[in-house]
Amino acid sequence: MTPSFVSKIQTAALAGVLALSAAFTSMANAQTVLRVTTIPEEAATEQVRKFTPLANYLEKQLGMKVQFTPVTDYPAAVESLVNKKVDLAWLGGFTFVQANLRSGGKIVPLAQREEDTRFQSVFIAKTHSGIKSLADMKGKQVSFGSQSSTSGHLMPRSFLLQAQIEPEKDFKRTAYSGAHDATIASVVSGKVDAAALDITVWKKFVADNKVDTQAVNVFFTTPPYFNYNWSVHADMPADLREKIKAALLALNPANPEHAEILKLNRATRYVPTTPENYKGLESAARSAGLL
Repeated sequence: MTPSFVSKIQTAALAGVLALSAAFTSMANAQTVLRVTTIPEEAATEQVRKFTPLANYLEKQLGMKVQFTPVTDYPAAVESLVNKKVDLAWLGGFTFVQANLRSGGKIVPLAQREEDTRFQSVFIAKTHSGIKSLADMKGKQVSFGSQSSTSGHLMPRSFLLQAQIEPEKDFKRTAYSGAHDATIASVVSGKVDAAALDITVWKKFVADNKVDTQAVNVFFTTPPYFNYNWSVHADMPADLREKIKAALLALNPANPEHAEILKLNRATRYVPTTPENYKGLESAARSAGLL
């Protein structure tokens, strides 16, 4: 066997080893699980119930396992996405702003519900409370949702300030329930006199007969604003990011399976969104002293 022939064999063997190594490296780096979380706007059991059908749908569309990772509060959802502990997060408009600022502009909003292009908050009170306007809340005990909630705190506070009402100064007590369903319960139970929350949660409670509107009802609805979205970190591979976005946008209410997913998400359909849609919320948060 000639030296040149041996050299060729060694070269070919080395090339094979390098190719095999590259293949294993590629396999190791290939993402096989999509980790997802949501802000805990409602009880954990409700979040799981709402998300599971969407997770199953995404698994089929993406060809990868989807793992739901619950978090305890709104700030935890922000930190999980900023620190890449999760890949995809359902954020409120304000939590998106917080995450984008914390990451140095590296959070990418993919899609929002059509409802989120004109979202609103509602203020509720017991119907016999005498509270019929924002001004009537002065001297009362009032609850918001989470301090990081867009529809349960930021925007209600912003509209109160526009009406020359300062919660810490004008209310007898200001409370934070932590979630929209807890906000409703706080008014129903009489723990507070009035409260602000997400209009879609309120409508769902009414539709499901979970609240008696003869006893508790809406006395003020805010003007519209942009809200929730599905966001990812900018470091996510572009092809995966686009596949997720395409899957969300492909949900079609004419398809019975898709219609159920959309119903659980309180959505008619998903539409594209951009960071610019949330500039108004950032300005509102700065004006309200929340940033």
